[in-house]
Amino acid sequence: MNSFESLIAHLKQTGVLRTESIINAFKEIDRKDFVREEFLSFAYEDGPLPIGGGQTISQPFTIAFMLELLNPQKDERVLDVGSGSGYTTALLSHLVGSAGKVVGVEIIPELVAFGKNNLSKYNFTNAEIRQAGDTLGIPEEAPYDKILVSASAEKIPEALVDQLKIGGVMVASIGNDIWRIEKEADGNLDIEKHPGFAFVPLIEK
Repeated sequence: MNSFESLIAHLKQTGVLRTESIINAFKEIDRKDFVREEFLSFAYEDGPLPIGGGQTISQPFTIAFMLELLNPQKDERVLDVGSGSGYTTALLSHLVGSAGKVVGVEIIPELVAFGKNNLSKYNFTNAEIRQAGDTLGIPEEAPYDKILVSASAEKIPEALVDQLKIGGVMVASIGNDIWRIEKEADGNLDIEKHPGFAFVPLIEK
């Protein structure tokens, strides 16, 4: 079993984890608080782990990669789609600070409960996890500064693009690529694609 410190050192060595605020979030939010009991001995391995419902807590490398692309800032409002274990919700909560807001949405009821329970191990006043409804995201509370999508869609989720503010950024897995999507003033999308990742599929009602 690797240690908490060795996992962070590994992520820094690979060059994926480089922004001070994101490094601090990884140090403050302990991954073992978000894995199932039977997988605790693997909590600090750089790999995905099952969390139930056919879903996983993503590989730390992948989470770091996505957060670096997303670049969350203090005071921002962030939507975390496919919050699963609650780990990304907690990392985002730390990153946006007490004046920010993070809402995680999850479609599988047992994972909503699992994520909420894990999140409750930290005294966050700026984060919550909700049961996903019939619509992707939470359009009634849009727009969001940033949106993170941790499950793979076949194409750009337009419903989420609509919930992104002008100048906002969404980082999402589309197929086996991670896309950074920035919404420009004219409504066009500036897209960067980063290939070579694998995700569980995004479940839509």
